[in-house]
Amino acid sequence: MKESLKKSLNKTQAGFTLLEMTIVLLILGLLMLVILPNIAAIRKDADNRQAKAMRSVVQTQVDLYLNEESDNDNKEEPKVSFETLKNAKYLTVEQIKRAEKVGIIIENNIAKRDV
Repeated sequence: MKESLKKSLNKTQAGFTLLEMTIVLLILGLLMLVILPNIAAIRKDADNRQAKAMRSVVQTQVDLYLNEESDNDNKEEPKVSFETLKNAKYLTVEQIKRAEKVGIIIENNIAKRDV
């Protein structure tokens, strides 16, 4: 009796059939079709949020610079650029690189996203 039990156990431990493997691959393929578009949308949303936050940082620094310059009794409002903010130590080189990477520009003393 023990031998027949061992033989039946060995037969059931043979492995997966081709049909079972195909079904598993089909299910994994369907999951990838559902997940990949969502990942792309999440990445795009994250990029937009990063750009919005960086635009806010740059605009804040532009406003601070203009506020400080207006206290110096200048009649004209100065043109602000990334170079101006870097030289006045309002932005670091790293911040400027990140801002340019996400498409932030300063136009008429307003930080915008160049799309």
